[in-house]
Amino acid sequence: FVAVSMTAYFMQELILEPYAGLVFGLTPGQTTSLSGIQNGGVFLGMLAVGITVSGLKIGSLRLWVFLGCFGSSLSLTAITLFAYHDFGLSISFPVAILGFCNGAFAVGAIGSMMQLAGNGILNREGTRMGLWGASQAIAAGFGGLLGTILVDLLRLYFLNPADPFALVFSFEAILFILAAFLSLKIIDSNQVLSTTQPLGVLD
Repeated sequence: FVAVSMTAYFMQELILEPYAGLVFGLTPGQTTSLSGIQNGGVFLGMLAVGITVSGLKIGSLRLWVFLGCFGSSLSLTAITLFAYHDFGLSISFPVAILGFCNGAFAVGAIGSMMQLAGNGILNREGTRMGLWGASQAIAAGFGGLLGTILVDLLRLYFLNPADPFALVFSFEAILFILAAFLSLKIIDSNQVLSTTQPLGVLD
């Protein structure tokens, strides 16, 4: 789950600004502002999870993980479609939504992982967190590299600059959908096992 979700999370990190410049004709300053809009969305998404889970006790981390992944997938689809259709909106709109969903997913996933670290044999919480952190770091580097390589390779075969980015964003959206359903299965399985099996069985 961590590897798949983090690969999807970071695949657009290095190609979103070139996409906005090549496809929508934005200047370097405008594409930088676009990244700022996305980061602002990330902050609001993190804030929303913090308020609803820790403050008002509405919803759950599992729900936020699923909605964050699913929403990120839909946002990436919208970012792709904006290259082919005029919706009368700026590309910054789906980018902001993507940022919000990314932020909600990130906080929900981190919170869930910290809860799940306590499941199983005692005194292995640090090892579990370390393995998940290593998986995240590897996936972050791999996701950024994979996204840029795929775009460069696909640009050799497509004349329309939007097509390579569209395929990569679509692949990323599929990974987010996969991560969404993986999160439900993983968290549900741990919750059931923790109430029906001895601690040693979990590992």
